[in-house]
Amino acid sequence: MFQYQIIPVTAFEENCSIIWCDETKEAAFIDPGGEPELLQNAVEKLGVNIKQILLTHGHLDHVGAAAALAKHYNVKIVGPSREDEFLFNGLPQQSMQFGFPHTAAFLPDRWLQEGDQVHIGKTTLDVLFCPGHTPGHIVFIDHQDKLAFVGDVLFKGSIGRTDFPRGNHTNLISAITTKLLPLGDDFVFVPGHGPMSTIGNERISNPYLV
Repeated sequence: MFQYQIIPVTAFEENCSIIWCDETKEAAFIDPGGEPELLQNAVEKLGVNIKQILLTHGHLDHVGAAAALAKHYNVKIVGPSREDEFLFNGLPQQSMQFGFPHTAAFLPDRWLQEGDQVHIGKTTLDVLFCPGHTPGHIVFIDHQDKLAFVGDVLFKGSIGRTDFPRGNHTNLISAITTKLLPLGDDFVFVPGHGPMSTIGNERISNPYLV
């Protein structure tokens, strides 16, 4: 069975998810934005084995602890799409801009694109390319459990900002309407910030989509 725990980190209250296969205890982080010690303690309490770090996009509040955690667990950083490379190269500037501790530039070990898959134990996550908030934003989909980790594409009652460098509102709305809404109303999603919701709830009540 697929399990997850959401841990908000940093002043931005970014939702870092620890996901794991209950059968194998293999686990991964999704978007560890900061506070690596807090996340390591959570992993220890869960008794799971971190095998990789998954990133939806390259903004600092979603990747800030990735390099430290990858070194600590000796695992690879996977995702997002290569279009976000400029954001990873600009992490020192991002940290200054947003008042975060210095974060050195790094690049993921593997870029992802539409149609790729990531395996966590016996669970498979499918990758959707959902640009707009950033040009290389991706989303991780667990079709079996009808669960999506959408980063900053979609929120309960809102959508991702597009006023950052290379953001694109038209592309964001297109990604939501052509990639996320067709998943089905019963799909639950974990956003990058704030509470979880369902695709069905956002379809009928999100002011940016109705």
